[in-house]
Amino acid sequence: MIDIEKLRVLLPHWIEHNEEHATEFGRWAKTAASAGHGAAADMIRSAAQQMVQANTALQRALGRLGGPVSMETHDHTH
Repeated sequence: MIDIEKLRVLLPHWIEHNEEHATEFGRWAKTAASAGHGAAADMIRSAAQQMVQANTALQRALGRLGGPVSMETHDHTH
């Protein structure tokens, strides 16, 4: 697999992983807020928002590279 194809496989994985992290950050922000740590909760929410912004950039990069590699053509040699 050439490097660009590998990147087209990796980017969707990274995006999905970041979405999972952002969701988890949100849950922990609520926990911090409930425990009286509003400032920390705000920082965690900010980190979650930055993760969303990172995913926007990764999505745009993936689009520029031709989108994700379809599973029919993906040969699993990464």
